[in-house]
Parts: sequence; C-alpha cells; structure tokens
Amino acid sequence: MTTIGFIGAGNMGEALIRGLISGKVVRPADLWISEPDSARRARLVREYRVRAAVDNADLARRCGVIVLAVKPQLMDPVLGGIAAAAGRAKLVVSIAAGVTLAALEGEIKARLVRTMPNTPALVGEGATAIAWGRGVTAADRALVRKLFGAVGTTVEVSESLMDAVTGLSGSGPAYVFTVIQALADGGVQAGLPRATALQLAAQTVLGAARMVLATGTHPHQLRDQVASPGGTTIRGIAELEERGVPGAFMAAVRAATARSRELSGK
Repeated sequence: MTTIGFIGAGNMGEALIRGLISGKVVRPADLWISEPDSARRARLVREYRVRAAVDNADLARRCGVIVLAVKPQLMDPVLGGIAAAAGRAKLVVSIAAGVTLAALEGEIKARLVRTMPNTPALVGEGATAIAWGRGVTAADRALVRKLFGAVGTTVEVSESLMDAVTGLSGSGPAYVFTVIQALADGGVQAGLPRATALQLAAQTVLGAARMVLATGTHPHQLRDQVASPGGTTIRGIAELEERGVPGAFMAAVRAATARSRELSGK
C-alpha cells in the first residue's frame, strides 16, 4: 500500500483515517496528515498513530496519494503550495465540494479524482460519489474505491452529475434529520416520552433504509406491503400526500442542486 496523506484532517478527514485503520486497509505508519490546528494534529497523531508532515508541501513529497480535505475557499493556496511536488507520479483525490476537475487540472499535474462523500461517513455509513479525472489508472480506481469503501458505499458518476449528487446525498442527511425530528415530534404529540419517540423514529428510518438496500425492492412496493386496506399506515400516507411531502423532498433536492451549480460558478 502506498503512503496516503491528508491535507486537512477535520471531521471528514478523520472519518476516512479511522475507517482506513479500523478496516485494516492501510497501516497507521503509512498515513500522513497536514493539519494547521496544532491541538487537533497532536490528538490525531496520538490517537491513530499517524504521522504529521511539516507542511502541505512536505506531505505532498512524502505521499503517493494526496487527499485534499480542505474547505473549497482554501483550495487555491493549497494547490499552489503542493504544485511543485504533485507531479504525474502522484494521485490527488479531492473531497472539496464545488471544486471541479478542471480547476484542479489547471493548477497541478497529478492524476486526479473528484469525490463527494457525506457526513454519515463519520459512523461508517457514508455514501461517496466518485468522478474520475485526468490520467487515472485501473489501479487508481481500485484504490479509491477501497479508500471510500472503508467508510460506506461508493458510486461512480460523470462529473456533470456531481451537483445532483450534492443535492441528494451531500445535503440529504439534513433532510433525513428533519424527518427523524418530525417523526419524533409526532410521537411526543401522540403521548410518547421524548427519548422514546426519538429512539423509535431514528431506528425506524435506519431499518427502512436497510430494507431497501438489503432486499433491492422498490420503496413503493415496500410501502404497499405495510399499508393494509383501511389501516393506520394508509391513513398516514394519505396525510403526507395531501400535504405535498413527497413533492417537497423532490423540490429540496432540486433546490440544493441548483445552489451547488451556483457555488461552482456554473
């Protein structure tokens, strides 16, 4: 396994580091970080036994794979700092939202991959979309799938669909948190204690999602299996339909996708 370096070791960077180590994908000694927050850097070195680079350029020289885990507004100075070291022998993987492959290609010569993970990667249940860029090899593709597979599932898309990915899975956890909160509030309104209602709501969402993934059955069919004639479930579904809930979620994805395009300058 080649050495892997993380420029930026915030929540997402740490989630990837944790997944790679716990999944035995890579040895801690083969992981490097460049993190400006000294207290966070020291904790990560102590907790995960990774190595700390002097700066971004030092990390780029040492590592065969460089993961750009920085905020989009910091990308230009970061790329400027590693340009000399990030030659064609390096693989650079960006997880920065809205930073296009073209923008990366204009600054560095490395082989490039753009990804869009989401926050459930923090608990090993992430969804990561991958768009392949310039020069990637079959070995690069296998490696990137393995890296992000350590924190969830991966899908491959053309870069033109990355804004839609952002609108769906990137922003999607917040939509689901809204659903969980609303279900719990409904339970409280019906008389359940708050803690019990929240536990039931969260587990219900988790279980339903696992049923879709495990069975491969269309959600509409699974819904019909629960909604018996004249029963409680169909009454509840009717309320959701009458209040426009399905359409509201579709509109949320469209709106977030549009905003992602705006932020990308499209």
